[in-house]
Amino acid sequence: MKRCIALVTKVVFCFFLILICHFACLTETKAQYPGINEDIARNRQGVLIIKAKPGSQVMVEQLSHEFWFGCAISNGFGSGSMSEDDARQYNEKFLKNFNAAVTENAVKWGNMETRKGEVNYAVVDAILKWTEENHIPLRAHNLFWGIPNRVQPWLKEMDDNELRQTLQHRAETITKRYKGRFAEYDLNNEMVHGNYYEDRLGPEITKLMAQWAQHGDPEAKLFLNDYDILTGNKLGEYMAQIRKLQGQHVPIAGIGVQGHLHSDTFDRHQLKNALDSLAIFKLPIRITEFNIPGQRSKYYTDKILVMTPEEEELKAKEIVDYYKICFAHPAVEGILMWGFWEGANWIPVSSLYKRDWSPTPAAEAYQNLIFKTWWTKDSGTVGKDGVYSIPAFYGKYSVTINGISKEIGLRKADGKATVDFR
Repeated sequence: MKRCIALVTKVVFCFFLILICHFACLTETKAQYPGINEDIARNRQGVLIIKAKPGSQVMVEQLSHEFWFGCAISNGFGSGSMSEDDARQYNEKFLKNFNAAVTENAVKWGNMETRKGEVNYAVVDAILKWTEENHIPLRAHNLFWGIPNRVQPWLKEMDDNELRQTLQHRAETITKRYKGRFAEYDLNNEMVHGNYYEDRLGPEITKLMAQWAQHGDPEAKLFLNDYDILTGNKLGEYMAQIRKLQGQHVPIAGIGVQGHLHSDTFDRHQLKNALDSLAIFKLPIRITEFNIPGQRSKYYTDKILVMTPEEEELKAKEIVDYYKICFAHPAVEGILMWGFWEGANWIPVSSLYKRDWSPTPAAEAYQNLIFKTWWTKDSGTVGKDGVYSIPAFYGKYSVTINGISKEIGLRKADGKATVDFR
């Protein structure tokens, strides 16, 4: 009998041990990878050096990040079709949360020229004016979009020669009109998933598009942009496409990867693996279109517009984890949400703000991460050697000594910056 009890006890103990190990593995899978904070410090911080009279009191205040924490700008805001109160809130909340932007729809050819010859520049002009007034770099999304159902019917009616001439006119006209004003362009959107223009005009058309764009603006930075890359599903195809375009000497300035093809959550390991894989091209990477929950979530597929408090808390955690992995990676230079307010977001529940502009838990989590955890604010006393130095996140700073303030930029390309008060 005692042996039976002992055997049962051992079996039960082993069962619980297996359960504990199983849940520990699940927890580890969901957790950040070991060393992520060290990677953030190594890849996102430099040294700020202040030279002044020994004993001087120093105050250091970060003003902005070099890394892009951005968001898409809605056509409603650019066109003035929002209500006065919503436009005011949109303006205020955007500037509070973001330092970079991308046009959500305004630059898309189908939006600008729905009917042949009737080009609407007004919304693009208004968005550019606002971002320039607020010193916000703006991405142009996009010059071309070759997914067949995104190509205007009037383009499909053209013969090959007229189509080629029309593509050239589009590329040269846009980049010439906005020369030096857009930080970068998405050249031909989502080519892994479809390319009507290549199907019609041959494999050299992407190179021609790039050449035409740079006829209009020789300094135009041209990015690729595609989806289902960070999930791993289309990563191999995307990398093959990048190699092919580089072999054709297409002037690719950077790699855009959309961040909304996951579900309610995302695969941490796969995200980091995709970024590591793309980094071999030695090009800047931008997470161009981020939503959490994503396009494969029940909130999008079933059009669920309300989250429970528990779901809101999970969303907040997922945003923090996603941003940490991307911010820790040396090749990533920015993340841009694809909407931040339920009133102008294609996946409304992925927003930082509700329709009435009340903040979600994700808004607080995001702000704490960007403007507290990853924000340098410091004070102290200059040493006997006349030097005060601190680790600081790359960005713009105000340094004050004895009531005198100076602004200085600490750039990742330099690794350190010195401000002299002597």
